[in-house]
Amino acid sequence: MGRPLWHDRDVIVERRVELRFDRRSRDAGTHTNLSAVRQDATCLWVAGDETATIERLTATTDAVGDLTCYDGQRTFALADLVELPAGRDEEADIEGLARTNGWLWAVGSHSLKRRRVKAGLPDAKARKRLASVLREENRFILARLPLVTGPDGLPEVVRRDGDRTAAILGGHGDSLTDLLEDDPHLAPFLALPGKDNGVDIEGVAAHGDRLYIGLRGPVLRGWAVLIEIWPETHPDHPERLRLRRLDDAGSRYRTHFLDLGGLGVRDLCPDGDDLLILTGPSMDLDGPVRVLRWRDAAKLDAPGIVHPERLEVLGDLPYGDGDDHAEGIAVLDSADLEGTRLLVVYDSPAAGRHTPDGGILADVVVPSG
Repeated sequence: MGRPLWHDRDVIVERRVELRFDRRSRDAGTHTNLSAVRQDATCLWVAGDETATIERLTATTDAVGDLTCYDGQRTFALADLVELPAGRDEEADIEGLARTNGWLWAVGSHSLKRRRVKAGLPDAKARKRLASVLREENRFILARLPLVTGPDGLPEVVRRDGDRTAAILGGHGDSLTDLLEDDPHLAPFLALPGKDNGVDIEGVAAHGDRLYIGLRGPVLRGWAVLIEIWPETHPDHPERLRLRRLDDAGSRYRTHFLDLGGLGVRDLCPDGDDLLILTGPSMDLDGPVRVLRWRDAAKLDAPGIVHPERLEVLGDLPYGDGDDHAEGIAVLDSADLEGTRLLVVYDSPAAGRHTPDGGILADVVVPSG
């Protein structure tokens, strides 16, 4: 493979692979706002946090079968699959994708948004913008989408497949944040914008029937938070989801607290019974960014307190100065790969990641362990 492009703490960026997007996505900025990625055979599912769509890219190989890029983009609008609370034109801020048992899951950030201060604004207008907090309803969703094999032999998401129906949680007073209104740890942070250490979902991983939801914030005295839920089809409304009761007390979620050294969760990815965790700052900072392994996470059947000795640091990832923010990780599953490889996608990619054809370079990473 040649000399590694970058390495530190035993994580090696082995090479870079181009992700190519169509003109419409480039005009919308999807390629520079990537927030989630998941592999599906020869395809990648990716999402940006500025739209209400999910994109499928397909691997292209050379004459000897080596991967050259992902292209052939196809766009799936969430509004064509589920009923979005605010309609198709408002962004859903998709921050996590998961795939299991013939379903693709997508989760919004569930975060409030404080308005940005734009350069050159008079002080009075800047102060006014900083006082403005917005709630955008499409951010507060969890969607489950049936996966089928399309006529071209590639996976696609559909609204209905036999008795399997696309379904959504949120928009009816039943979002994940509605669930947390009485939570002793998280309820105080529901009124805060995500970038102010408020509740901010940035990752999801599926293992069987359960989902793990990773929070960028809040971070509680250095402890990051994962929420475990078991969604199921609502018996009276197949286009809706509800959360299964987890115990005799009727609890519909569990919280797990992980000592990530003050960092929050930026993405999650299952690896067998283990959970890989992409971590980074909860606030508007560049780094540090690292990948950890929580071994046997799926075997835990109770709320957890996870100390550092139970978390294996696989290494650090590169980050830029105001750019190159690692936002998504996916395990690359291929018979011709020896050992684990991760694909890492970046929000606000640095100039060196842009290709002449309008593509973006993602990293193929070899973690330690």
